Amino acid sequence: MIASPAKAAAERHVSSAPPRERILAAARELFYRRGIHVVGVDAIAEAAGTNKMTLYRHFASKDVLIAACLRELTREFDVAWETIAAAHAGDPRDQLLAWLRHVCDFKEHEAERGCGLANAAVELPDKDHPARQVIREVKSAHRERLVGLCRDAGLVDPEGLADETLLLWEGARVTAQSVGSEGLSARLTGMLEALVAAHTPHGGRAIQGPPAASDAAR
Repeated sequence: MIASPAKAAAERHVSSAPPRERILAAARELFYRRGIHVVGVDAIAEAAGTNKMTLYRHFASKDVLIAACLRELTREFDVAWETIAAAHAGDPRDQLLAWLRHVCDFKEHEAERGCGLANAAVELPDKDHPARQVIREVKSAHRERLVGLCRDAGLVDPEGLADETLLLWEGARVTAQSVGSEGLSARLTGMLEALVAAHTPHGGRAIQGPPAASDAAR
């Protein structure tokens, strides 16, 4: 099979990246696809095109590397939050709905392993593991940010809405792993938008979904 130009370019970028970046990229992929306990540092070093000495020069232990991988993942979440906030500046309700549609965008028919943070929490029962602190911080920060958006949008019981939203989303990621993600995005989007509508004060602004195909064609 001939690699696509985009994939080849991405592989060239990874191979030319500094060792620390290559190690993080390789570890994130392997941990997510195979599981944290199954993957050893030898496999990570090999996938990163380096050796264990270099790996330990950048990361004092595998546990430290796991925590660093999760922090990298949270940076991607932060970028998504900021991009959506900039696109819907001054309108917290539209920011909230755009975020919900973003997190509902499951890649159907592709390998879906759920939330990397939740997966790590299951594999790492030790509450004092450095990665567990990262998970707690990130999950708490996401909830607080969601509560803030719900409050700024004037929705009823913003804390309750944030909790309901997160519980549905986390459950959907588990469902995607167990029975597949086909059709899940549309169903989850509809459920979350219904939640927002249920928390909208009487007379509040209705949710406007994407235009129907027949309307878009006009």
